Amino acid sequence: MSSTKDSTEDQVDTSNVGGLEEIIPEPLMPLWRRIELIQQFRETHGDTYVTVLEVLTAIVLAAGYVWWAYIYFIADNTVTI
Repeated sequence: MSSTKDSTEDQVDTSNVGGLEEIIPEPLMPLWRRIELIQQFRETHGDTYVTVLEVLTAIVLAAGYVWWAYIYFIADNTVTI
């Protein structure tokens, strides 16, 4: 390929390129706006959001394990059905 020719990417006008709102039908636009808001939130608070979710998941899993251990080791002798 010659260095004097422009590449294909340089020939494409990308100044007015938008997102999916160009192809989403009008009745689905309220739903698309919600998805855009979620994406903006994730871009802004992504790392903090993921860290908080990981901590909450760890707490729930640890509490579930402690509850299971309590039922298995302690409450097993007291529960009769």
